[in-house]
Amino acid sequence: MEKVKEYEAHADYIRYVEIHPSQPLLLSSSDDMSIKLWNWENNWECTTSYEGHAHYVMMTRFNCKDTNSFASASLDRSIKVWGLGSAQPHYTLEGHERGVNCLDYYPGGDKPYLISGADDKTVKIWDYQTKSCIQTLQGHSNNVCAVLFHPSLPVLVSASEDGTVRIWHATTYRAETTLNYGLERAWSIAAAQNSNSLAIGYDEGTVLIKMGQDSPVSSLDKHMGKLVWANNNDILTASLRGVSADCVDGQRVPLVSKDMGSCEIFPQQIQHNCNGRFLVVCGDGEYIIYTSQALRNKAFGSALDFVWSAIGTGDYAIRESLTLIKIFKNFKEDRTINPNLPAIEKIFGGGCLGVKGADCICFFNWNDGAFLCKIDVSPMHVYWNDTLDLVLMSCEEQMYILSYNPDAIDQSEESDPFELQHEVFEKVSNGQWVGDCFLFSSNTGKLCYVVGGNIMTICHTDNGNLHFIGFLPKEDRAYFIDRSHTVTSYKFLLNVMQYQTAVVRQDFDRANAILVQIPESEHSAIAKFLEMQGYKDVALQVSRDTDHKFDLAIELNQLDIAKQLLEEIPEKDRESSDYATKWKRLGDMALSQGNIELAEKCALEASDLPCLLMIYTSNANAEGLHSLANDALTKNCLNVAFIAFLLLGKVEACLELLVNAKRIPEAAMFARTYLPSQISRVVKLWKQDLSNTSKKAADALADPEQYANLFPDYNIALKVEAMFKQNRNMKIPASEYLSAKDDLDLDLIESFKARLQAGEDMTPPVPADNILGQDDDENMTPPVPADNILGQDDDDLGLDDDLSEEISAQPALTNMEDDSAIVVDDDDPLEDNIDDDLKDPSLQKSPAPDTSLQDEADDILNDDFNDDDDDW
Repeated sequence: MEKVKEYEAHADYIRYVEIHPSQPLLLSSSDDMSIKLWNWENNWECTTSYEGHAHYVMMTRFNCKDTNSFASASLDRSIKVWGLGSAQPHYTLEGHERGVNCLDYYPGGDKPYLISGADDKTVKIWDYQTKSCIQTLQGHSNNVCAVLFHPSLPVLVSASEDGTVRIWHATTYRAETTLNYGLERAWSIAAAQNSNSLAIGYDEGTVLIKMGQDSPVSSLDKHMGKLVWANNNDILTASLRGVSADCVDGQRVPLVSKDMGSCEIFPQQIQHNCNGRFLVVCGDGEYIIYTSQALRNKAFGSALDFVWSAIGTGDYAIRESLTLIKIFKNFKEDRTINPNLPAIEKIFGGGCLGVKGADCICFFNWNDGAFLCKIDVSPMHVYWNDTLDLVLMSCEEQMYILSYNPDAIDQSEESDPFELQHEVFEKVSNGQWVGDCFLFSSNTGKLCYVVGGNIMTICHTDNGNLHFIGFLPKEDRAYFIDRSHTVTSYKFLLNVMQYQTAVVRQDFDRANAILVQIPESEHSAIAKFLEMQGYKDVALQVSRDTDHKFDLAIELNQLDIAKQLLEEIPEKDRESSDYATKWKRLGDMALSQGNIELAEKCALEASDLPCLLMIYTSNANAEGLHSLANDALTKNCLNVAFIAFLLLGKVEACLELLVNAKRIPEAAMFARTYLPSQISRVVKLWKQDLSNTSKKAADALADPEQYANLFPDYNIALKVEAMFKQNRNMKIPASEYLSAKDDLDLDLIESFKARLQAGEDMTPPVPADNILGQDDDENMTPPVPADNILGQDDDDLGLDDDLSEEISAQPALTNMEDDSAIVVDDDDPLEDNIDDDLKDPSLQKSPAPDTSLQDEADDILNDDFNDDDDDW
């Protein structure tokens, strides 16, 4: 906050500052017994100085009906009225016995009143036209410091140094209540415009209270579309028919109001009767019934509560006392009801007369006053529908919807005409039945309706101070009003509620006839309603929302429809994560139903690589697994690529994947297990990488070429590796699983050594260059079953069945549908990396033995088959 101006205004303390309601003027009153007028547009120039009081000037106040005049209160016991154009007072009001501290003008246009409070402990009401005191209010025990005419309620408020705030009736001037919050002396009071809030300032703090009701006093005749509301004692009306056709939801409805006249009592409730011909105004413990067209008096009386009957035009009931209720028929008293309740808190009208007790509500018949039933709830409101067969009771936390059947009443009085239909947990501010739908506004500013026990939200109002006044079926709009009597509306189609009502009543023929009249823009909302009612198959046909239709198709197991919906999504919307998520949901459903083909398509569309890995490994699809591995590499999903290569037996590709991913330590461990021929190369890479961090740690790594003693059975491992490469294309049928599964846990090195110690020749009959990771197919004839190479059995090659199956089972994927060999592609980038590394002189392996593996294989064939041809 920035200081705008500072100047010397008075020669003594300034008591009060009053701002003009429309002009750039300011009044200041001071202990120097003067009043000065300042104009802030003329550099805060003092335009007029008013002198005439003989003591401190405590307060000034502009007249809200004549802003060119103002009044001042002084400790010289007088009130002076001034004009802006003259430095001399117009007249003086005298009557207080001590100094006057405060004053206020009446805000309404019907009374020329002024109120004042003084050190004589009294409050006086003045008529400034007759210049006379019309009432003196006594009750305070100390100086009165502040007085106030409430701007919207018929009350006066006074605050005193005795610590109390007294509220007086503005018409009868009787004391309504006294407030004492124990905060020492009360000095000031202020009321907010268009609000029931009242602020009180004390020595020890400030208190904010609410007075009266929050909702504006109004009533809407739903038959004629006529709105009636009260502005203080004035009754105004306006027609809502045809004025909101072009209105946007939430915007102000332009109304042409008409003044119907003034009411003798201050209105606190206005309510139309069942057919809109009459309306009642209640307030101050009284009621007056008027004709709704011309505001002519029809009946009046005293009552604590008033309710209309939904049966007869002139039928109503009043709560005369805490124990007595009177029923009137055709505006004449018919009978008296004395319910068996300790105290009657409230009564409700409608199809039956409801009487609320402390913890229950009792219903009585309008015609004969007979007791119907007692329900152990304490409702705040009771609403009946037009056919009087449904009633809604709104409580603090929930609402109860009951059906009413008057034919169920018998002479024994044991039957209950009310039957609970639904219990809905929602707070109701105000509502109205439309058919079998209950339209209401909640305390959170939502416009909703209840149908079939389900809550449907129409919209959220931007203004939390809006109050629902009703729905006009002919306009298809719901109307709200705020405290400033501004009316807004929201569109809601009547035929939508009629359709939902027909569905709830299971009148499907009528529902189908109404559906064709509803615009397609509302079909998605109807589909959600049908889903909640359990008609999901119908909702799938009605909905126009692709997301909703997809969800319904999944719930109904309509996988083909769900697939078609996804395929119809435009290309521009297929990059979203929601698109992939839907394919995953469809794929999960397809898997649960065993539709592998659809599940594979869904996984491909969603790029769900883990799911594809599961599918391809489950149905032994080697081709798909190979494609998945390459795709996973492209998408940098290295885990899936590694597993796919490993299952395919492409250990060379697994190793290069680890190397390219800079996982050199893991690559070294992997080479030690599956590719001992590559240990030396990987160790050199490891040393090179680790030397950047720690030269000492890098030097501690052992290379089998330099430290063979640290790698026991290294030469045997090389031979096992070569034998593995020669046999990895051999497929073991699934029928052999029970006998082959234990081979996965065998120690190949120990098995190999055991056979060597037994004198068996374990030299693998494979080309020598295959030790370096070359493609098996380069030095082999077209693939034939591994157990029938050259038409011989494994035993003829120096391998028994156990070892052959054992080697082939680790880690190659078994039982592949494709009989072709599973090898690394010639154009595989990982294969190129291997060749590049081998060309590096620093990574060259130790020279091969003098006797090549090819020669050893020929020797085995010559010894076993007496064949000296080198044709293998």
